[in-house]
Amino acid sequence: MTAEVGSKAPDVTLPNQDRQPVKLGEQFAKHATVLAFFPAAFTSVCTKELCTFRDSLANLNKAHAQVFGISVDTPFTLKAFANEQRLNFPLLSDFNKEAIRAYGVYNEDMLGLKGIARRAVFLVDTRGVVRHREILDNPGNEPDYAKLNQAIGQL
Repeated sequence: MTAEVGSKAPDVTLPNQDRQPVKLGEQFAKHATVLAFFPAAFTSVCTKELCTFRDSLANLNKAHAQVFGISVDTPFTLKAFANEQRLNFPLLSDFNKEAIRAYGVYNEDMLGLKGIARRAVFLVDTRGVVRHREILDNPGNEPDYAKLNQAIGQL
């Protein structure tokens, strides 16, 4: 199963870096939502990607878009990562792999790491419909931020 453009986004509840539950469906109803799935905290490309989101958050806020970073790391790891990188948006722990399966970004094996997220970005509108989707085959690549920003601008 994958979350396709035009389909209803899967609604899952994940703990944030402070171990508080975040129900994605409730977030979708409040504002456009960017879900940035990433393989692992404290890795070079993931750090660069999430810092890019951090540094562009002012523009995303103007568009009333909320970013959530999602990985299978524990909330404790995500808290340390968010603090170290001064991330100004929530990170969600998909330790039980519910979201990566629901969104079709489950990576069976990446360089010997089993069951982690593929790098992917989804934009969900306030009706809970997927409006943009990018799933990268190469974890060394970052998402196309220009295409994401274009999709946000079309909401």
